[in-house]
Amino acid sequence: MSHDDFEIEPVEGLPERPPKGEQILWQGRPDPWALACGALSLKWVAGYFVLLAAWRFTTVVDLLPLGQAIGAAVPYLLLGTVVCALLWLVAYVQARATMYTITDARVVMRIGAALTLTINLPYTQVGNAMLDMRKNGTGTIALDTTGDTQLGYLVCWPHARPWHFKKAQPALRCIKDAEHVAGILASAAEARVTRPEVARAPVSSNAMAAE
Repeated sequence: MSHDDFEIEPVEGLPERPPKGEQILWQGRPDPWALACGALSLKWVAGYFVLLAAWRFTTVVDLLPLGQAIGAAVPYLLLGTVVCALLWLVAYVQARATMYTITDARVVMRIGAALTLTINLPYTQVGNAMLDMRKNGTGTIALDTTGDTQLGYLVCWPHARPWHFKKAQPALRCIKDAEHVAGILASAAEARVTRPEVARAPVSSNAMAAE
């Protein structure tokens, strides 16, 4: 029997159905491999263990037969493989637990593998958006919040712009076709911010008397 941890969501990625008139423009989640490399530095970790293995090999190759010298370096490669596999697993779980949603009114981020958190960011609270593209087409869109909107870096991680600790910038990390998604976000934000808001104001008794 299958089980979905988010089956109680009326719309995947959203804690409740969007208000009447609000339209979902895009939904997506991070690419696990890109997240592992970009947020968890998988390639750097793999390179570190390769260097350790190479260092071990060069220090004993003059003292031991070639086969034994290679054998002395193998444990470092095995340990590196285990560590990289764990990083990949963390990235995969994080990606599967994440859902980014762009509507014509806001950006919603459902994040967190162990403790699920939903971040709602209306466009009126987003001052700027930055796109960081990679050669493989994936990219990160960081959102610079305005006003009293304050988010902790550790709360958002890994869904935050790297190295911005003092004022965390929530980010749509390592998404596919990021340039296209950024275009959708820019168009929706521009239309929403420039849309006039008409509020009904009570008519004062003086105004009624003047009429």
